[in-house]
Amino acid sequence: MITPATTIKALQTALAEKKISPQEVISFYHKRLVEHNNTLNCAIEIFDESALLAQNLEQGPLFGIPGLLKGNICQKGRTTCAGSKLLRNYVAPYSATIATNLRQAGGICIGRANQDEFAMGSSGEYSSYGPTKNPWSLDHVPGGSSSGSAASVAAGLVPWAIGTETGGSVRQPASFCNLVGLYPTYGRFSRSGIIALCSSTDQPGPLTRTVEDNAIVASAMSGFDPSDATSLQEPQQDFTKNLTGKLPQGLRVGVLKDALESDGVDDEVKRVFREAIFSLEKMGARIEYVTLPNLKYGISIYFILNRAEAASNLSRFDGSLYGMRAEECENLREMYIRSRHDGFGPEVQRRIMMGNYVLSAGHRDAYYAQANHVRDMIRTEYEQAFKHIDVLISPTASTLPFPQGQADADPLAMYMADYFTVPNCITGLPVIAIPAGFASNGLPVGFQFMGPRLSEGLLYQIAHAYEQEHDHHTKMPQQFS
Repeated sequence: MITPATTIKALQTALAEKKISPQEVISFYHKRLVEHNNTLNCAIEIFDESALLAQNLEQGPLFGIPGLLKGNICQKGRTTCAGSKLLRNYVAPYSATIATNLRQAGGICIGRANQDEFAMGSSGEYSSYGPTKNPWSLDHVPGGSSSGSAASVAAGLVPWAIGTETGGSVRQPASFCNLVGLYPTYGRFSRSGIIALCSSTDQPGPLTRTVEDNAIVASAMSGFDPSDATSLQEPQQDFTKNLTGKLPQGLRVGVLKDALESDGVDDEVKRVFREAIFSLEKMGARIEYVTLPNLKYGISIYFILNRAEAASNLSRFDGSLYGMRAEECENLREMYIRSRHDGFGPEVQRRIMMGNYVLSAGHRDAYYAQANHVRDMIRTEYEQAFKHIDVLISPTASTLPFPQGQADADPLAMYMADYFTVPNCITGLPVIAIPAGFASNGLPVGFQFMGPRLSEGLLYQIAHAYEQEHDHHTKMPQQFS
């Protein structure tokens, strides 16, 4: 019997033993998505069930197991709007490489997940299609920008979903929704066919309820892609092979001191994080406390890099080639201005303006070039740290899920919530975020393991071992269980 809490692993077993059919699995989740989407607003579009049931599925690890792709990931013949009304009528002429990889693994996408417009936001409130709600508390945000992907998995509407991350947009919603989320080594997963925000940090990543499920989906996504110039020449990986349920012998875990000492970290987050540290120590890990002096500059330089690259990437959306075009304009200049003004939301316009400022002739060296210099300093700091420790841990988000509307009142506070997720993105290092427990108000708290380049296998092994010692991942929002 399928339930909202059924894992991918359990579905694999039931399908292999022919206890259920792919059609039953697809219909079950399609029905739940249709039933609860009006409440959560997690999907921009839900595909026709009869067409889904008629598709020929490939044999593979995801055979007959449905999921969602974020709205900025191209699916051939489908609208790909990136949460923006500017692209509301844009139909993708090809599929993203990861969409193809997942389909070849037997997976089937049953809709398009809601998101912050062009992946700009940490709350899920900046979509042109309305805000996504958090299944754990409808009055709170699910995190962003992969808000729809996270909310749909947390509510048991699909067993997996794919988000994209530039500075925390998979892991932060994972933390806010009690899920597992991965940011891979930069270049591990192809970016081809994903609408770009910040090309030097963008990476897709899976959201699931368990570590093993996440490893299954990530394995299907991995592999070298010649159509992506940033793709690493690494073969497809099986990230499930080391899920022994045990920590590696002599594991050295570095704890970021900032996570326990900073006034910017919520007290409830600190409490749950301390419990996670104690648990790891009890499991046999050797705990060391680590200070990375330049880490405090991570948010500042990400602010510059992200805005600069966003302004550059979004310059193509001017009404002349694709997307929304302003009508009845007197000249080309007016068409550009009106198309962008009417098509982009306020957060996108804000970031483009900042990006153009730091890229301007008078400020490029002072801001953008200097930010890249500090990026290299942080990368070197990490490299030095990993000579003495195996992994680094911190809270995923410095805050609990915050109330709807708070981000509009204080955008800077929303940006600062990414304090622990941004540094690895700007250095291209892999991190997995997992559930750590719950605050006294019942809202989820997550923490994360970071490793050196191409250490995803190790991260999955450690995260899976920790997960087996706890039941946080088994908990579901009562309204949707």
